[in-house]
Amino acid sequence: MESVAQLDHTDHLENTGRLLPSMSAAGTNVHSMGFTSVWAISSHPDSFISELSPRVLPAMEADRSQPLAQQRWSLWQQAPLPDYRTWYRSPEFTAADGAAVESFRELMAPGPHVDDLSSGLVDPDFSVIDDVWADLPAEGMFVSVNSKDYAVASFFHAIGPARAALLPGWCGNFLLTSAQVRRTLPCVERALTFTQDERAAADAQDWLYYSPTDECVLDGPLRIWRAAADDGLGLCGLAVHVS
Repeated sequence: MESVAQLDHTDHLENTGRLLPSMSAAGTNVHSMGFTSVWAISSHPDSFISELSPRVLPAMEADRSQPLAQQRWSLWQQAPLPDYRTWYRSPEFTAADGAAVESFRELMAPGPHVDDLSSGLVDPDFSVIDDVWADLPAEGMFVSVNSKDYAVASFFHAIGPARAALLPGWCGNFLLTSAQVRRTLPCVERALTFTQDERAAADAQDWLYYSPTDECVLDGPLRIWRAAADDGLGLCGLAVHVS
């Protein structure tokens, strides 16, 4: 996994995501195209959270309120996906199953409003790499960088819809003051605390590849949440394309 300082050099990023069967079977689906995505949760003083709010919150709400996004979320909540290792491989995997998988992956892809804002398309003087993530210490962030994959998709599939519903924000995107971080911590702990068997089951459904120094998506979010609550900091979660 690359450091935040290296994200503007995306041509040098290694492929840290494991290609899913859906990518080879999806034909012209967007997920078969080349891209690099980042899911980052960064901690900041409330003053910085306040500065970000007018930019970030409207984009997050615009993505969340899209009718198709709401429909896809409801479908996933009502019908969790099967073991990802059966996708497009099992004889019992139907066309309806394939449609459900693609709906989920579209849901978990970066939202267009947050993506456009983060890339500088909305405001050329603003980008998340330079204006949110730059110069932050490693302990103040959780970062997952993936080629041709989305960390949020693997994370949400691994924990399942019931636990995902406990998390604030929308599909990995949120902006919280320090008070909101403290208030939401119990729900985040419920969502991301596992028994030994539950953790083994979640790990089995996390398809991302990790180097020895990478932090797992099942560990990083809770770590940074607890640290921010202890330190009186707010949090900014952003899932975006960087190339």
